[in-house]
Amino acid sequence: MPAEPSSALPASPPLTERQEARRRRILHASAQLASRGGFDAVQMREVAESSQVALGTLYRYFPSKVHLLVATMQDQLEHMHGTLRKKPPQGATAAERVAETLMRAFRALQREPHLADAMVRALTFADRSVSPEVDQVSRQTTAIVLDAMGLENPTPEQLSAVRVIEHTWHSALITWLSGRASIAQVKIDIETVCRLIDLTAPEADS
Repeated sequence: MPAEPSSALPASPPLTERQEARRRRILHASAQLASRGGFDAVQMREVAESSQVALGTLYRYFPSKVHLLVATMQDQLEHMHGTLRKKPPQGATAAERVAETLMRAFRALQREPHLADAMVRALTFADRSVSPEVDQVSRQTTAIVLDAMGLENPTPEQLSAVRVIEHTWHSALITWLSGRASIAQVKIDIETVCRLIDLTAPEADS
């Protein structure tokens, strides 16, 4: 079923403290299982047992394994964002800071290759029913990039550049996970695409 524009959807009631704690246990269990064995190791029954929730309850939070693993990626990115805010990138230009930020995020995923593979496969398998979760991953990635750029009100051109950078980062992650690109090549690709930031800066148009 196609996702409706957010303005047409009624606001979901916020989770209670108990519900939020349950959701966090589920996401933690998902990440732990994926870290050990990748996508195939994340079985909903095992996630329910590890997080100490009923299987029916788990499916109310996450209708499928793909929903769960995409939400796990959003959670991992949120954690990375917090870490990056505590220790922001030091590059002299916005392009350098974004490249540094994305490589730090990449290396964090590199330390957990099974988890990274599971989350990326879930994103690849996601259909329209997972659109809200995929949108959250995209918004989180955009927020990370904009923070590194030091922008609060990006222009349409800058947002377009950010989208291209995100696509490249995601593609680089896939090619590395499949053994078709080295870390050195990923770094070159990320640094190259980040030059779009300088090209779309307002002063570059004058």
